[in-house]
Amino acid sequence: MTKILHVDTSPRGQRSHSRTLTNNFVADWKNSYLNSTIIYRDIGHQIVPPVSETWIAAAFSPPDTHTPELNTALQLSNELIDELIDCDRYIFSVPMYNFGIPANFKAYIGQVCRVGRTFAVNLQGGYEGLLVGKKMLVITARGGSFPVGTPAASFDFQEPYIRTIFGLMGVTDITFVHAENLAMKGDAREQSLQLVKTKLAALITEWS
Repeated sequence: MTKILHVDTSPRGQRSHSRTLTNNFVADWKNSYLNSTIIYRDIGHQIVPPVSETWIAAAFSPPDTHTPELNTALQLSNELIDELIDCDRYIFSVPMYNFGIPANFKAYIGQVCRVGRTFAVNLQGGYEGLLVGKKMLVITARGGSFPVGTPAASFDFQEPYIRTIFGLMGVTDITFVHAENLAMKGDAREQSLQLVKTKLAALITEWS
């Protein structure tokens, strides 16, 4: 049985393209693979707090030395990380904000990218990801277009960052589907959305 973690990151509701596209994909997936279990988390509306000084003190000290305050500081982080460990696949919907990711998604990453839980530092000073054997699908919504090999690609701090930070944690099998040119009017926007819907329909089989 496949267990999937579905995370929405957009602060918008029904007007969110990333949410709509991702929710439709998840619904189609559930209809196609009845034995799948979906774990859902909405960090766009249920905001994850950024790490604090107490969190840092707890994360970088032995658990057997933790006070009740330090244990409480890591409670949400442990819950979020346990979801990542427990699930086989991840589906994230992520809008592009200021060429990067929303602040609330950055706070989520701060909570889950944690030494000793999702990555380790080896004796040579290198990093070892601990979330191995996972697959990830990221469905994005972007106002413009940032094709690889063009000058515009240098403005894309979204996909490279997500690939790098989840790669640090051991997740290297990542598929991106970008809904682009959404700030434009007319055919460009509609063609982009139709292309994404076609890609996602194909992924129902290809991502299985």
